[in-house]
Amino acid sequence: MPSILRSILRFVTAPLALCLLLAGPGQAQQDNYPITIRHALGTTVIPARPQRIATVAWANQEVPLALGVVPVGMARANFGDDDGDGILPWVAARLKELNAPAPVLFDEGDGIDFEAVAATEPDVILAAYSGLSQSDYDTLSQIAPVVAFPEAPWATDWRQMIALNSEGMGMQAEGAALIGRIEAEIADVTAGHPELAGKSAMFITHVDTTDLSMVRFYTTHDTRVKFFADLGLVSPKSVQEASASGRFAGEISAERVDAFDDVDIIVTYGSPSLLEAVEKDPLIARMPAVEKGAIVLLGRDPVGTAANPTPLSIPWVLKDYVAMLSEAARKSEAAR
Repeated sequence: MPSILRSILRFVTAPLALCLLLAGPGQAQQDNYPITIRHALGTTVIPARPQRIATVAWANQEVPLALGVVPVGMARANFGDDDGDGILPWVAARLKELNAPAPVLFDEGDGIDFEAVAATEPDVILAAYSGLSQSDYDTLSQIAPVVAFPEAPWATDWRQMIALNSEGMGMQAEGAALIGRIEAEIADVTAGHPELAGKSAMFITHVDTTDLSMVRFYTTHDTRVKFFADLGLVSPKSVQEASASGRFAGEISAERVDAFDDVDIIVTYGSPSLLEAVEKDPLIARMPAVEKGAIVLLGRDPVGTAANPTPLSIPWVLKDYVAMLSEAARKSEAAR
């Protein structure tokens, strides 16, 4: 047993009773062990089918839950948690469907709580969508095999999240079926909104109304922007070119805002007061999307949270989010 695990588990006085709940009989679980998963931080070998699954970082717990498995521990929600219980509404609803108590919640406000993760005694740790550092990964790997992100921090889209995490659980076929079900639901909803097709959209990360000298935005590597394509939207050439760095976010001076003349729709977090501020700003107000009011304002609520798509949140807010985008799309067609 690794030394870090011995020192951590020395303080654990009783085993946790929380068990995995399977969705039902007949699941075609993977039997060809060991499983080898290669990712950006190394190579993970899972020697046998995991029975105790822990997840860290944002939303990874939604993959096992969607597949009918309750993790022994997961990260506490730190955004969009209206009632302050650390569990987002779609996760709470799924736990209720499974008639399961809440797993242990890891407080990640100051980074991963390695002691808390180790105390759940996991067989595997799922983190396909995360910003794990190499140090984080190395430490977690002393506790259990870790499924990390495939390419870059916070760049794993919802399909990759499901595919990698389900593979780490030994439920690759079930993961593929889940992807198919979500894709079908997205297609069904967007079919009723043809006005979205081909519109260009840009996701601005945050607008500081006290300092509008910079425009900060998510690049094409971010999952929020990748989700636009699922909804029939496209990334404008300006955002594509600004994404060359490979990072999930970027920024440019507001003096260069004319570069975004090819943006039809802007999505951002904020309140109506933010809209008033940008409409009065002499530089940002020149953007066609601002001039036409083709802006989707998201709050710290379920829709705002789920604009970053995850397996359980997509069905929960899809219709509302698409409706907001459709309203902005119609405004974008107005004459300047």
